[in-house]
Amino acid sequence: MMSIHRAQARHMLFGVLIAYAITSIAFLAYSMLITYTDMGEQNLPAVVAITTLLSVLVAGFDAAKGAPKRGWLWGMGAGFLYVAIMAIIMVVALPTFAVDGRTLMTILIGIAGGGFGGMLGINLKRS
Repeated sequence: MMSIHRAQARHMLFGVLIAYAITSIAFLAYSMLITYTDMGEQNLPAVVAITTLLSVLVAGFDAAKGAPKRGWLWGMGAGFLYVAIMAIIMVVALPTFAVDGRTLMTILIGIAGGGFGGMLGINLKRS
């Protein structure tokens, strides 16, 4: 039983790593667009929300691939882990960081998106 949880934790961590790779690529691409074109930063909140949603969907999907059941729960865990790491990075990088409505919305997006990705992951695995 314990080996199942270890294997599942590895799936979750791998999913979160892939999610951060997606986030890094998306943020790098957006920063290059801002730097080398006339595009401004006005779309930043939308880019962050969309990137977060796609990333946690992937994290949840990967986390649930190895789950015997309850893919939604493993997916939610992966989504929560993703946003928890992001919050820690923000606290360290921005000393003035404060939890506000946008932060809470990001946490909800992370958990819900991860859960949905987990549902997809466990159901598509069985197909």
